[in-house]
Amino acid sequence: MDDLANIDIMGLVLKYGPTLLLAIVTLIVGFWIIGWVVRLVSNLMAKNGIDDTIRPFLTSLVGVGLKIMLLLSVAGMFGVETASFIAIFGAMAFAIGMALQGSLGHFASGVMLLIFKPYRVGDLVEIGGGQTGTVEEVQIFNTVLKTLDNKRIIIPNGVVTSNIMTNISGQGTVGVELEYGIGYDDDIDKAKAVILQVAKECPYILDDPAPGVVVGSLGESSVNLNTRPFVKSENYWDAFFYMQENVKKALDRNGISIPFPQVDMHQKG
Repeated sequence: MDDLANIDIMGLVLKYGPTLLLAIVTLIVGFWIIGWVVRLVSNLMAKNGIDDTIRPFLTSLVGVGLKIMLLLSVAGMFGVETASFIAIFGAMAFAIGMALQGSLGHFASGVMLLIFKPYRVGDLVEIGGGQTGTVEEVQIFNTVLKTLDNKRIIIPNGVVTSNIMTNISGQGTVGVELEYGIGYDDDIDKAKAVILQVAKECPYILDDPAPGVVVGSLGESSVNLNTRPFVKSENYWDAFFYMQENVKKALDRNGISIPFPQVDMHQKG
């Protein structure tokens, strides 16, 4: 009886031993090659400037995909029907994809944002259909903004990419759009000189390009003067509020009025 058992064991070893040995060698060599490929992909993405946030995720996807292929190949060595495994895996992936359809859309949009970089952390942007703030984080599923009043706005990346994106500060310098209305009886040239003097005294406004003032429009009750001084991106709001306050004070000191809507009523006797 023992001899028969020994014969069966020897038969199994002789039958499956070489295949088992080949499978072990295949796994060892395969995992080594996969590690080398993952490192190569990671280095290539780093050289091409792929964002650090997405690089580990993409390399892990490549590694998992290659390992699944390796394990299916090894299973095939033992005569396991791999087609059924592939069908089950495909059905599971399809079901998960349908359940997470919205999230996958935001993920795809996040990948596009991280690859094409329409904005970076620290940029002042208007995204998500009118949300304005400084980019705090660019995540896989969401973009996080910090507003001027210190609110934290989380916008799904799918919403970002489906709307117009305005990178206000992405060029390093930005023009600050300003408009000041003066009365029709006031001296336009004097008002221009006052605004330019305030701009010259502003510590945030750049000398190049030099600021200018033009008559932008003739309103119902005011002559509207427009200026667009350039500042460094990080000084946008500082310059905006400085100009708003100090232009008003300077116009008052020089006797230049800032009209406001009013209605004149005339009574016939």
